Parts: sequence; structure tokens; C-alpha cells
Amino acid sequence: MAHISGSDRLQLLLLPEAVDDYVGPENPVRFIEAFVDGLDLAAAGFARVMPKATGRPGYDPADLLKLYVYGYLNRVRSSRRLEAETHRNVEVIWLLRHLKPDFKTVADFRRDNHAAFRPVFREFVLLCRQLDLFGRELLAVDGTRIKAVNNKDRNFTRGSLAEFIRKADEKLATYLKRLDDCDTQEDDGGSTGVRSDSKLKEKIAAIQGKRDRHMAMLAELERTGADQISLTDPDSRAMAKMTKVGVGYNVQLAVDVKHKLIVEQEVSNQVLDMGLLAPTVTAAMATLGVERIEAVADRGYFKIEDIEACEKAGVTAYVPKPVRGPAVREGFFSKDVFRYDPDKNVFICPAGQILSPCRRGKSRDNVKIDYANRNACKACALRPRCTRTYRHVSRLENEAVLDRIAARLKARPDILDRRRETVEHPFGTIKQWMGQGAFLMVSIRPVPQAGSFRPARRGQAALARASAVRAAFQFHGRISSIRLAG
Repeated sequence: MAHISGSDRLQLLLLPEAVDDYVGPENPVRFIEAFVDGLDLAAAGFARVMPKATGRPGYDPADLLKLYVYGYLNRVRSSRRLEAETHRNVEVIWLLRHLKPDFKTVADFRRDNHAAFRPVFREFVLLCRQLDLFGRELLAVDGTRIKAVNNKDRNFTRGSLAEFIRKADEKLATYLKRLDDCDTQEDDGGSTGVRSDSKLKEKIAAIQGKRDRHMAMLAELERTGADQISLTDPDSRAMAKMTKVGVGYNVQLAVDVKHKLIVEQEVSNQVLDMGLLAPTVTAAMATLGVERIEAVADRGYFKIEDIEACEKAGVTAYVPKPVRGPAVREGFFSKDVFRYDPDKNVFICPAGQILSPCRRGKSRDNVKIDYANRNACKACALRPRCTRTYRHVSRLENEAVLDRIAARLKARPDILDRRRETVEHPFGTIKQWMGQGAFLMVSIRPVPQAGSFRPARRGQAALARASAVRAAFQFHGRISSIRLAG
């Protein structure tokens, strides 16, 4: 029996097949087509929505947006690869109706319309809300660091700049001394050392030039009040070493637990997550149209001012308290083993002794109260496990908000597991499924032309880049079952 054979490539067909026959009724490209066609691109801020009466016709922004979203849905980020898909991919040929924009057109579209992507993907979230895909009861919040287009050698802090200037001064002093020694030898009738003298002058000029550039950068930091300066991507910042990302951005996500769909995202260059919980959740609340919601985050978001802001905004937060402080580092009892009595305003230590208020002070914007009992510590049998001299425990004046969080976590210990299985999933999708290990473009916003240390760079904002990643994730495997008429 012969093998199954294909048809002859040179065979002429009387009734050729239509491209639409290759795209099934539940293919995601049909959703992309319907979704983009239903958008008001002019209101979103896209350029050239209305063509001019004169000049060469241009591509419709709607078609380029369809190509852009399709690329992220199918892990194609490069504009050159997107151009290739328009020639060989049947789905793209169907989506663009045989249009074949070149890679520069695609890249320019992303660069020129960076501000318009955020409203588009907000419309997608609103569509998911209309389809009842959000539970609107509990949000899981987390952040991840994504590498920027900026090498760590082109990122400078105040400390690194001051250290380089100090070392440069030492080298300059050494070279100048050697130069003086050469002059002395020449005056004494010794070897002139013209070649050595010339090399020393070249080294001195090179170091002096680097020193001047570093001094100018340090002056720029003093003028702006910033703590870092990056030369390639001016908005990027050096991240914490534990994140394994040298210089990059901190991407925040708020994910609804019902279907693990992203509600809100924000790209920040803040190194730590502390202080980002309230802004992320309140933005998600506005998108979901709710006045109250629950939110769970990990220990990195534990900051009393941020948690207090959540309560004022109608957010019931669940954030575990990190185990930190000088006592924990030295191996002594943590503050958690000291029980606070709000009625008597005292702490009860592990030995059962009462610690009373002894001192008030300021801790940033809060009032801090210290509790101690020196006499009890002197004769305490647990003293070697508690302190070297006497133990004092601090409490902020508004620390009742943390007590309420602790009570909520005690009542719902499983909520932290729900956070992990909810918000870690999108990050795994972005970084593994899409290969989103680094941003392709520079800066959060367009870089101004002027300025010595903010050079103009081609490309769109990293914020729009992350928004497209969000859309791609939410398209994948979530909407494919929806049948759209027309």
C-alpha cells in the first residue's frame, strides 16, 4: 500500500481555497480581530488613525496593533520576526489580510504609540470584567525584577562615584610624583626618559578625564537628589543582589484569584516592594469598580504606613510580618514572643514580667514607644536568651493596624498559599513561556532630548512592554473558548 501523498504544487485549481478556511471559528486571532476593531484608537491616543488626504497611504494602526498583540500571544517580540510572520504565517496573513509591513514600520509603531497601549489593555480588563471573569473579592500582589538594557558597569551610585574619585586622586598623586621625579632626573643631567614621561602624561590625562566625568555625575546626583544614575537606560536602577538582576525594573502585578487574570500592573524602578502595595491595589480597585476588596502579599510588602494606607482605601490586607531586627540577628527572642496588653498598655515578656513604657521617640513619621523593666531583667533566668544587659521592646503608636493583620492571618492561614499559587503563575508565564528575561526598550517614559546624563534612545517605554505581556498572558488559554459572531 502506498503512502499518503500530497497534491502537486504546480496543479492549478479551478476553485482555490480561501485563507479563511485555515482559521477555525475558535482561533484566538478571531478574538484579536473583533477586540481591536471594537476599540476607539483615536481616543486611546494612537497616531495616524485618520489618514490624510494627501501623501502616500500608511498602514492602519488597528492592523499594526493586531500584529503586535498576536506577536506577544505567540512569543514573538522581535519586529524583524514579526515581519517574517506576515510572509509565512497563515494566521497572520488572515489577520492582516495579506498586508506585509516591514520591521521598521512595526518598530516605529511601538515607539510612537507607547502611551496608547495602557488604555487599550485597560479596555481588555474591562471586557474581562463584563464577561464575569474576575471574582473581585481577593487580589494577590507580587513583584518581580526584569533586566533592563543597561549593564551594571554603566550604573553608578553615590558611593561608587565617590570611591572612584578617591582612587583616581590617589593614582593622579602617584603619577604626578613620578612625573616630578622624571623632571628632577632631567635637571640633574640623567636620562631624560622622554618616552616614559609621555606615557605618564597620557595616563594622567585619561584618569583626569574619567575623574571629571564621575565628578559631573556626582554633581548631577546632588542636584536631582537621586541615589543612582544609569547611562544607557536612565530610568533603570540597580536591584537588590538577591534578585539576580543587576540593573532593571520592579514589575508589580495584582492578580484576581478567580481565574488568575491580571487586573493591574505597574513598572517601577523602586528596588524594594515596601510601599507599593497600596498604590497597586487601589489602581486595581478602580479598574474593577469596587469600593472594598481583600489583598494578600508576601513579607516584602510589610510596611506599616503602606498597610495603614490600604485600610483607609478600603483594602483588607494580609501581609505576614517578617522576622527581622537586631535581637533576631544576635539569636535572642524575637518581638513576637512578647505579648502586648492593649488595655494596660504593657508588654508581657516570656518570663511573665511586665514591661512598662519608659521612653517616647520618633521613627520616621511615626511615634515610637519603648517598653522595659530593668529590675526584672537583672534577676531573670531567661536573660542569656533575651539580652546582654536589659531588654526593651518598641511599639509604634499606630501599630494596632499590624495587630489586626496578625489576627486576620491567624484566622486564615491558607490565604498565603492561595497568594503563591495565584500570582506566581503569571510571572512563570511571562519569564518562561514568553522568554521575557529582559526588556527590549529603554526607560519607563520617553527620554527627553536635552540633558547630559539622559541620552535620547530609540524605542518605547518599558511600561507598554509589560502591558503587552499582560495582554498576551490573558489572551492565552482564557478567551479561546468564546465564540464571537461576525
